[in-house]
Amino acid sequence: MLIKDIEKCYRFAAADNTFLCELIHPGRDEFALPYSIAHAVIKPDRESLSHRLKESSEIYYILDGKGVIYVGEEAAEVKKGQAIYIPPGVWQHIRNVGNTDLEILCIVNPYWTAEAEEVASEDDAD
Repeated sequence: MLIKDIEKCYRFAAADNTFLCELIHPGRDEFALPYSIAHAVIKPDRESLSHRLKESSEIYYILDGKGVIYVGEEAAEVKKGQAIYIPPGVWQHIRNVGNTDLEILCIVNPYWTAEAEEVASEDDAD
């Protein structure tokens, strides 16, 4: 059995400008899972950098706060309790438009790797 406590999870600044805690990751945990789960935090008036996962799809589940998510050419307001599907290879970013932290559970399948993520230069995301 593996139990991870989000309060004790190591947080780091990710390449997309979010603060992440990898809760479950097959590359670091001894599980043969096809997906990874991370907890992301975006502070008020901040946003992630535009990025894409080359071959993985992603689900964002909003745990707390509110934001505006941009996936490809689409934009939508999101809030606590909503899940967003992000297909592989599509540029995406999310902006916190609330007064509290925007907390997101990120589920990536196949599991996230640094090599599979691309952060946009100014020209890429246009």
